[in-house]
Amino acid sequence: MEIVKKLNQVLLQKQNSGKQCLMDPEIYKAIAEAYTKTEKSVAVLSDMQLNKSYIFSSGTALELGLNFPQYPTIIDSIWEEEILKKIHPDDKLKKYVHELRFFTFSESMEPDHRSDFSVFSRLRMRDKNDTYKFVTHRMFYFFSPFNGMLRFALCLYNIDFDQQHLSSSSFFIINSVKGEITIEDKMNYNNILSQREMEVLKYVGEGFTSKEIAGILSISANTVNRHRQNILEKLNVKNSVSAFNESIIKSSDKI
Repeated sequence: MEIVKKLNQVLLQKQNSGKQCLMDPEIYKAIAEAYTKTEKSVAVLSDMQLNKSYIFSSGTALELGLNFPQYPTIIDSIWEEEILKKIHPDDKLKKYVHELRFFTFSESMEPDHRSDFSVFSRLRMRDKNDTYKFVTHRMFYFFSPFNGMLRFALCLYNIDFDQQHLSSSSFFIINSVKGEITIEDKMNYNNILSQREMEVLKYVGEGFTSKEIAGILSISANTVNRHRQNILEKLNVKNSVSAFNESIIKSSDKI
């Protein structure tokens, strides 16, 4: 996905320069495992410096049709693709946009207050029966006191107790200390974008170039690029998530 590539650039590009982070991964792996054992979460600890992830699974993973062969399962990426591919495409796109917002927000905070904030999302994911269920997703960032860079991200997945179909997906940045919602994504993309723009946005999120999208939708590449520009303007991502803006514009250069 192009957005994933952009997030990779944002999260990993600074790790290879400057002072090395000396945080002990074993401490944060223990935190992830504790969530798995106490809350039965599927916990994913991503190490930005090593570009690795550690996946701690529980019975929740089996309910979601996930079968990780080892405990923890170690992957050479900060992205847990086996989990991410189960998220509803619309929710996955919003999730990435929201996480870009969270990274930008976190970097703007004073270092002493960064740990006060986390992401809370309510997503649709396919379960073991290939049926969509609501899942809560929480994400925490751990910044290095050695170089000030983001070192670890901890993601927790749990099946939501509320499975009412009338409920909707939701995305929040919360202040855990004050118990307050700091940022809420209230955008209803279906109300803002046309059906064609939604189609283009879906394929952009899946990593297709303008030329490829044009072929799929039987329209010109110029028309696809015009839809991309309309999407940027309607979602106002130029102001709220400049990195997302760049990911869409730069991917159009590959046609």
